[in-house]
Amino acid sequence: MPSLASTTGATPAGPVTAPTSAPSEPTRRGGVDPYWSEPLEDLLRRLGSGRNGLSSGEAARRLRAPAARPLAGIGRSGATAAAVLLLRQFASPIILMLLAAALLSFGLDSPTDGLIILAIVLVSGLLGFWQEHGAERAVRQLLAVVELRCAVWRDGVEVAIPMAAVVPGDVVRLAAGDGIPGDCRLIEERDLCVDEAALTGESFPVEKRVDQLAPATPLAQRANVLHLGTHVVSGSGLAVLVHTGRATAYGAIAERLRLRNPETEFERGVRRFGNLLVEVTLVLIALIFAFNVLLKRPVVDSFLFALALGVGLTPQLLPAIISVNLAQGARSMARRRVIVKRLAAIENFGSMDVLCSDKTGTLTEGVVRLAQALAADGLPSPAVLEMARLNALFESGFVNPIDAALRELPEPPPEGMEPLKPARAAGANQAAQAGPVRRTLSEPPQPPGLPGLLPAPAAWNKLDEKPFDFHRKRQSVLLQPVQNAAGGPQLITKGALARVLEVCSQARCADGSLQLLADREAGIRELALERARGGERVLGVASRLHPLGAIGPDSEQAMVFEGLLVLADPLKAGIAATVAELAGLGVRLKIITGDSAPVAERIAREAGLPDPRVLTGGELLSLSDAALPLRAEACDVFAEVEPNQKERLISALRRAGHVVGYLGDGINDAPALHAADVGLSVQGAVDVAKEAADIVLLEPDLAVLAAGIREGRRTFANTLKYVFMATSANFGNMVSMAGASLLLPFLPLLPKQILLTNLLTDLPEMTIATDRVDSDWISRPRRWDIAFIQRFMLAFGLVSSVFDYLTFAVLLWLLRCDAAHFRTGWFVESVLSAAMVVLVVRTRGPLLTSRPSPSLTAATLVVLAATLLLPYTPLGHLFGFLPLPLPFLGLLALILLAYVISAEAVKRWFYRNHTG
Repeated sequence: MPSLASTTGATPAGPVTAPTSAPSEPTRRGGVDPYWSEPLEDLLRRLGSGRNGLSSGEAARRLRAPAARPLAGIGRSGATAAAVLLLRQFASPIILMLLAAALLSFGLDSPTDGLIILAIVLVSGLLGFWQEHGAERAVRQLLAVVELRCAVWRDGVEVAIPMAAVVPGDVVRLAAGDGIPGDCRLIEERDLCVDEAALTGESFPVEKRVDQLAPATPLAQRANVLHLGTHVVSGSGLAVLVHTGRATAYGAIAERLRLRNPETEFERGVRRFGNLLVEVTLVLIALIFAFNVLLKRPVVDSFLFALALGVGLTPQLLPAIISVNLAQGARSMARRRVIVKRLAAIENFGSMDVLCSDKTGTLTEGVVRLAQALAADGLPSPAVLEMARLNALFESGFVNPIDAALRELPEPPPEGMEPLKPARAAGANQAAQAGPVRRTLSEPPQPPGLPGLLPAPAAWNKLDEKPFDFHRKRQSVLLQPVQNAAGGPQLITKGALARVLEVCSQARCADGSLQLLADREAGIRELALERARGGERVLGVASRLHPLGAIGPDSEQAMVFEGLLVLADPLKAGIAATVAELAGLGVRLKIITGDSAPVAERIAREAGLPDPRVLTGGELLSLSDAALPLRAEACDVFAEVEPNQKERLISALRRAGHVVGYLGDGINDAPALHAADVGLSVQGAVDVAKEAADIVLLEPDLAVLAAGIREGRRTFANTLKYVFMATSANFGNMVSMAGASLLLPFLPLLPKQILLTNLLTDLPEMTIATDRVDSDWISRPRRWDIAFIQRFMLAFGLVSSVFDYLTFAVLLWLLRCDAAHFRTGWFVESVLSAAMVVLVVRTRGPLLTSRPSPSLTAATLVVLAATLLLPYTPLGHLFGFLPLPLPFLGLLALILLAYVISAEAVKRWFYRNHTG
């Protein structure tokens, strides 16, 4: 295999390959760097790099260059990101209209009103910025815990750095499951296969090699190049980064190729709620403005009044409140060993009612134990175990729990086990010549080259390998015996029993005798089924003499079935209690696994799923997209599932109306993680799974999920509390104000007073993230229900309006107030009633039995005191307020008490007649 002989590189030994089609990109003369055709030593010299990589100082200098910034997290600096976030607070159309209105006030010789409007808008925006900026900072700190990292050579030493910190010239080590941090030129490889579907659309893994290529080679045929946006499926490699960020092939077409998450349940709910507010606000603004103009009120005052009413109805702080709630939830979940990568996933986590998960490592311990090695006749066979061990030791792909268990076996054969001798198929050519040795893994690796594998038995040299893939479900290694070279290379295959049997023609018994597979196959399958029903997994092991020194497309055929490898992965202690706890939370567990149906069904029963209904991958193929949602909803276990069927199952469950979570950690889980409402992975997962996940568990434990679900529901409950508070109180006040504006000879509140009312009523609600949540919010999944929100807004808004009109009657008919005193009295009543009703609507239970958080209580008391004192201060005079007569304050107290009692009564009636 071509490799570098020095730190500066050597010219690859492979031939220059001519392209098979017209070039898809221009050469360097057209602006593209054809680094795939450049001699490797020249490329390394141009990049100022070598086998030892870069120095730390040089890497730091290159990282500061704009072109080196990675595409993911195209990372504005902290100051730039903060500035963008601040400007975003003032980007809504209504806020922009208010700013225009303030400028209009300056032009109409009303600078005081203009300054007040600007000040209120500024304070509101700064409050939102302060909340969101703090939330984003907290989330960035949490994300650092699960940051994707890669292995690079710096200062001649291999170190792990964040993917965002790689630069051109870095030498990167890659293994199965790793994401590619940029566009790279391959230096060395061992059976390296890469999934390039995101870039080229090729659905099968692409084999990579070091050969130098022609400049006009199309992108899809550049076998010596690794691209950003792809990931390693099997094997390992060493590569030098040539381009990062927007300079990569993926970056150049990122907007077209970037895999976007589908709209989740929470995002859909926020969008629909926003549409509702926009519709109501626009209708209200148009009607109020038109009526005031018809009543011959000043056009500018009428416009400002209608605009301020629209602002009053809109919960301006909703984005900030959502961000703060989510950040608070993320911090709480982090204390429970759950890291949230995508904040909106917290709400989906709480709304989730179906959790799909593999069984290995979640329901089971994930540590495979070798139970038995059996020959084709069902008798114990040490030779089968040794073959399986050699297969695991020499394979260079992703090390799964089965191979890890086999590698941990002692190298000398256990007592009573004979060393493995090359098996010969009946009639094989005994004088077959061995092919050339391509790789000798018993030789120590030369740093800083490819990582050395675990020590292999000295009696064997590896010639070639065909890695495991999800189509064949087998992995094969070609080994050459060191001392018995005349025996010829030996091909050893291990994998799913059915896929191993299909490439065999003979079977070996424990005494070494060979029989036709057709005579033994029924017994082999019956034995495997019996062990599967006991919850054990069964693999097949096969071998054959292979006269060639490399594995070809037809090598896996006419093999000898050597026997069965019986494996046990015990159920985790307490998993049945955890599954029951999830069921008590309204979350139904569904198992999706590639294991056989009997194994999956047995595990499901032991995990506490009574009488599980099983659907196999073969049965799934026969179901149409229209029929699948119903079958998927009814089944508990999906067994013998192909990787590409996982995404289809998740999508079907979502179409059935469920909020679906998917827990996956494998190379093939990324599509399903993207398709789910909430994708979950674990800290030890491969890069591609962690990158696709919304939430990463620091411990692969379903018990951790139960705690996270509760936290997600607390977060969602507090978000909905703000929605209920803001919409009901604001809607009631705006309806009252709109009606009053049509009946009174003056505007009931000036625009600046409306904006101040909106600001003060929002202040207590900013602390809602700290509030306690009643147990009934936690007991079952809840979702956005726009119809329920509308009913809530109407019911409590109308109650608010009743007491507003009662206040109008007291001010106009009993106290005979003028316009200034009327506005002052109603301002005080409006703010106090909105602040107090927060304490009512924050809980479904009685106000006196569900205590608010200290922060919410304190904020409410501060707003109450400030509102009562404001008319007696110079600032109050600036807003047009006057001191209120004492009789009004006494009557106001009675009105507020009656309002709270009435709101409590309406709340009991409402929740008895409406569910949500």
